[in-house]
Amino acid sequence: MSTIAIIGAAGFVGTRLVEVFCLGGGAQARPVVRQFKSLARLSRFQLDCRMADARNEAALTNAFEGCDAVVNAAVGDPRMIEGIIEPVWKACVAARVRRLVYLSSGSVHGQAPTQGTDEMTPLSDQQWYWYNNAKVRAEWKLEQLRKTRDVESVVLRPTIVFGPRSRWVWDAAKEIANGRACLLEGGKGICNTIYVDNLVNAIQLAIDKPSAAGKTFLVGDEESVTWRDFYAPICQHLKAAEPASVPAREMTAIREFSLVEKMRGISGMQKVLPLIPGSLKRAVKGALSGWSEQETLPWRLRQAGSIELSSEMNALQQCQWRLPYKRAAEELGYRAPVSFEEGMRRSVAWLDFAGFSLAR
Repeated sequence: MSTIAIIGAAGFVGTRLVEVFCLGGGAQARPVVRQFKSLARLSRFQLDCRMADARNEAALTNAFEGCDAVVNAAVGDPRMIEGIIEPVWKACVAARVRRLVYLSSGSVHGQAPTQGTDEMTPLSDQQWYWYNNAKVRAEWKLEQLRKTRDVESVVLRPTIVFGPRSRWVWDAAKEIANGRACLLEGGKGICNTIYVDNLVNAIQLAIDKPSAAGKTFLVGDEESVTWRDFYAPICQHLKAAEPASVPAREMTAIREFSLVEKMRGISGMQKVLPLIPGSLKRAVKGALSGWSEQETLPWRLRQAGSIELSSEMNALQQCQWRLPYKRAAEELGYRAPVSFEEGMRRSVAWLDFAGFSLAR
């Protein structure tokens, strides 16, 4: 039985990947985390856990020994996203790992990609959101390392990954319960979803398919889903009214959340920000937040009372293009085993399990 190391095993996708490997067999999962306390959810399984910082090449090499493949599902700030690519690669080489699967994001194409966007569309690291730029630079770093051909690698680009324990489901439910949820133009924009088990299926194919080496794949659900489709099952489950519809004319230019967020995306600032005292960062962020509510930052919908739409959600809900997974279907043999409807059924059932209440 092959052994698969999973970086970011304590995260949403990483945890589910470990669970599927443990329950479904076929491969042995080896969670790699910075702190063992992060594995509380997975403690019910007998696991060969390893502790390593994802930027520590030596520690990673020890953690990867004897592994056939590594899945990089780590999340974090720009320093983490970009900084772990090279040490993870070098550790894979040193440990003689056959294949590395990197979970990037469909956001490398922006929150509202243009018509016709696919895997071959050129990327830019001059986007408005730091996360997009960090993921683009991480892919570029990996592309350079790929040229050595020391390790096979596959890049997957999911976008809205939802399911039980997902922030997308929990945050939407919280907004609905608090009466703050809203939909741009009634939620007609495309929501590029992928249920977490469908992503896990894509990861398994990316590990096993020989011809996938060196390639990049967009992955998603089979259905074309709108933002109204995404919110509707949660509203129905909570017996709540549909979110308010916000006219698109009220949402003008997209800007960053704050100066601090903007600085995080600037090359070189990644090294400077950790040196700034937390009290100063909080003070600046608070001052800018207070100013933005009274002045010109466009994502604050003052005319709609307490309703707000963040810059990220503003951009996402303007999407008019469903990112295609044709290449994944043809070259990986990818199919979404769980329908969107079933994925949402499982997700809202989890809200009950997690103790979510409409009265929050």
